[in-house]
Amino acid sequence: MNSIPIRMFTDGACKGNPGKGGWGVVLEWGEHRRELCGGELETTNNRMELRAAIEGLKALKRPSTVIIITDSSYVKDGITKWIKNWKKNGWKTSSKKSVANNDLWKILDDLVRIHEVSWIWVRGHTGDAGNERADELANRGVLKCDKSF
Repeated sequence: MNSIPIRMFTDGACKGNPGKGGWGVVLEWGEHRRELCGGELETTNNRMELRAAIEGLKALKRPSTVIIITDSSYVKDGITKWIKNWKKNGWKTSSKKSVANNDLWKILDDLVRIHEVSWIWVRGHTGDAGNERADELANRGVLKCDKSF
């Protein structure tokens, strides 16, 4: 693991739910900074929140210590609390329904096993600079959808 923790701010956005969506990531380590964004035409806000965390972790070139800062309690609670039971129950909820977005949850689960990850939830749109920038990038990702077709 690298000795300098990587701070990763993630956010997702959706215009319509479902609708055009985008994800944004700000990676900070030491004096370095990298920004990522992308989007999908037919998606949901929760999928974009998950995609932001996934794409941020996929961008890392080696196992790392990562602090993920997100305004999505869905992502934070899903990966730190709910996923254990989902896996134990064959990706079913307590009401025996398929876990929503399980395709992305499985990818995220694989990625967090590579890294030493801790999660911090922040309230969105309250002035946290990293979260605000990730939100701007997520909205830029939505715009990329318009330009690709």
